[in-house]
Amino acid sequence: MSDHLEESKIYREMKTASSPDMDEQNIGGIAKVSDAKIDSGQQAISRSKLTLALRAFKHRNYQLFFGGQIISLTGTWMQLVAQSWLVYRLTGSAAMLGFVGFSGQIPLFLLAPIGGAFADRHNRRNIIVFTQTASMLLAFVLAALTLANRVHVWHVFALASLLGMVNALDIPTRQAFVVDMVGKNDVLNAIALNSTMFNSARIIGPAVAGVLLETVGEGWCFFVNAVSYIAVIVGLLLMRINTQERVRSQGSAFDSILEGFNYVAHTRPVRALLLMLGLFSLLAMPYVVLMPIFADKILQHGASGLGLLMGASGIGALAGALTLATRQGVHGLGRWVAFSAAAFGVSLILFSLSRWFWISAVLLLPVGFSMIVQMASSNTLIQVMVPDNLRGRVMAVYSMMFMGMAPFGALLAGTIAQHIGAPTTLMIGGAVCIAAATAFWLRLPALRYEARQVIISNV
Repeated sequence: MSDHLEESKIYREMKTASSPDMDEQNIGGIAKVSDAKIDSGQQAISRSKLTLALRAFKHRNYQLFFGGQIISLTGTWMQLVAQSWLVYRLTGSAAMLGFVGFSGQIPLFLLAPIGGAFADRHNRRNIIVFTQTASMLLAFVLAALTLANRVHVWHVFALASLLGMVNALDIPTRQAFVVDMVGKNDVLNAIALNSTMFNSARIIGPAVAGVLLETVGEGWCFFVNAVSYIAVIVGLLLMRINTQERVRSQGSAFDSILEGFNYVAHTRPVRALLLMLGLFSLLAMPYVVLMPIFADKILQHGASGLGLLMGASGIGALAGALTLATRQGVHGLGRWVAFSAAAFGVSLILFSLSRWFWISAVLLLPVGFSMIVQMASSNTLIQVMVPDNLRGRVMAVYSMMFMGMAPFGALLAGTIAQHIGAPTTLMIGGAVCIAAATAFWLRLPALRYEARQVIISNV
């Protein structure tokens, strides 16, 4: 409002300056003052937008978390790309890529409810320190085996499975830990900045991995990832968390897990968002698993091409995260979920039809953008609806749907691609996305009303 008043004042001054009684020197002076005021106003607006986009950084704990995680996640993406390339180099099989993805993520689907219940009963910061340390040790083992030229596919399967078990505890805890660091008022911004961090690493990690794969091999990618965990562990240890007493479930651990599932089953907006994420994770998001095939066989650019394709998707996702970071409040996020889901499907179909490398890379920009907007918007809506004493368990179900369904998707995508080809597989996934987005949009008015009631009840 104040910006409009300032513009009106400047306009009146300019109008007075146009009077015939005024000389050119006065007109020029007033014009310069007016331009200066406009520039000052624009700078103030820019500073205000930047402050809004970075408001989660006012929390010291989040600063430490962000700094450590962006280093660690860069290493994680390096390992993901290098691991895919290692399996493909050793086997040359699309199905085997799917099997490795399955073995690494199925533990999350099976064990996440236990991890979520654990996160609601114990200190979340200490849990994450433990899981990050375990992940670091597993990365060192894979690096040692690969650098010693003793690695076999079964090693990759075994270590990926162990890492999946660690993630079943780590991911629900980290999702719930966001509110512990910043509170509910800044949770949307923190989730958007987490997505920014994740996708910045997604750009840098694969690009660096592509160079290392071409020069020194997969082992050094695994080693760099292992070392990168030190940053996030140090950041966590430096945090000062005010542990609030949470209302704990009465009864057995099994009853505690069931309580989380019952909340999801009987809260329609949360259930709808999670079902949508599960469907996408099963049929569309495994496009990442098939990227080595597109890079090598279809687009013929090898390991460096794989890094560029993954980086392009990361750039799009980063843009989506930055777009969300400037938003305040959750009003309208339901529409964002529907639109981004449809855009993801359309972009995936177009990518599957391309046979030119740089066009394919460009098409991965909207794929990444729409994927992260849908994921982060859904995450935010769920976080503001769920009560804190159930947060770990509900976010465990979120992890099951978003990441836990991915192993089934990876296995399905690899198997289907082996028979009908990777492009047709992605085309089917894209078509399912468009259909799901349409169904969600038709149900949105009823879901929006119920979501408001749930949010009000938690205030």
